[in-house]
Amino acid sequence: MKILVLNCGSSSVKFQLAETDAELIEQNKDRVLAEGTLERIGGEALLTFETMNDGEEKRTSRSAEPVRDHAAAVDKILKWLISKEAGIKGLTSLAGVEAVGHRVVHGGEAFSSSVKIDAGVIKQIELCIELAPLHNPQNLKGIFAVQKTLGEAVPQVAVFDTAFHHTLPEHAYLYAIPYQLYRRHKIRRYGFHGISHRYVGFRYRTIAGKEKDEVTIISAHLGNGCSLCAIKRGDSIDTSMGLTPLEGLVMGTRSGDLDPAVVEYIAHKEGLTLGEIQTLLNKESGLLGVSGLTNDMRELLDEVRDTHDRRATLAVQMFCYRLKKYIGSYLAAMNGAAAIVFTGGIGENAASVREKVLNEMQWCGIELDKAANEKAVKGAEARITTEASRIAVWVIPTNEELLIARDTFRAVMNLPQK
Repeated sequence: MKILVLNCGSSSVKFQLAETDAELIEQNKDRVLAEGTLERIGGEALLTFETMNDGEEKRTSRSAEPVRDHAAAVDKILKWLISKEAGIKGLTSLAGVEAVGHRVVHGGEAFSSSVKIDAGVIKQIELCIELAPLHNPQNLKGIFAVQKTLGEAVPQVAVFDTAFHHTLPEHAYLYAIPYQLYRRHKIRRYGFHGISHRYVGFRYRTIAGKEKDEVTIISAHLGNGCSLCAIKRGDSIDTSMGLTPLEGLVMGTRSGDLDPAVVEYIAHKEGLTLGEIQTLLNKESGLLGVSGLTNDMRELLDEVRDTHDRRATLAVQMFCYRLKKYIGSYLAAMNGAAAIVFTGGIGENAASVREKVLNEMQWCGIELDKAANEKAVKGAEARITTEASRIAVWVIPTNEELLIARDTFRAVMNLPQK
């Protein structure tokens, strides 16, 4: 089955065309036929794409033209997929796109698994807009754009970032505020990056040769957004992001954990509105806010190495300290773990960050293999601890698009999610 995976942002659409079925999933041989990004929707948009035909070298191309909205963006992507320029073998018309899977950021308490999209599902996604005002509206635009271009006959599936965390126990997802606020407004921890955490949990299970209920790990998704997930017996039992993606670790532009009284204090001292403070905490804080330079960990590490910039050094220290503190708390809550997995752009590529976080963690049995850590490269799964280490630490590249494609196939075929 050829499945188009869409991840719609505010001004961009990431896409992947995958081919999968029950046999390919079982053998872990799903094929990526093409992938790319269409950026700068609403202006002179840039489409960057790669085609991967068996037996041929990967082809990379770019094109630019005005794209007014998400509907036009999806239409352009679909037309490109069947073009001679793309050259995707076996795809000559849009009839070859058999299903579409969407990353949807927030499913609230309504969805604990991926579902085929119908009017009722769309209504529930709309009801969650107030919980994810920056993301769910864009996800819906992608759904409506596909309906407009491909019609109702092509099945669409919603794969929720929050769904994996539906197994959190009540004592982990509730905040210690008046209980009626949860009852009235569903104020609670939802967690995010669930697609990524679920994927690396599955990959670790495969690598280690374990059954789902034997998997007890900590998954660290570290990118511009960062979150930790405690996975016990294959289920998420705690995660660092909360009602929104603002809670938890230090991130590229997000503050992470903060004394709530800081909000009122900033409002009083700086004369800012609540909306302006939300922008400050989401867009102007984290690595960017502390360093005053950039939200990009690669650039900060270069600054630390080349100039020893004090604030760049401080930003990296704060990032690693918060992460180490969370890992320690999760090890206590889980009564230990078999493994820690690093994933995401920072987790997969920043060996020095991994070393700083894992340094002086011999108390819990972690013994870092520094050579293996330095050699771990993007795109490769690698163990970075010694064989004597009581807790194995792995680098496992995430592949959210693959999981979305597989969930889409299973939902369309009415098969259980794994």
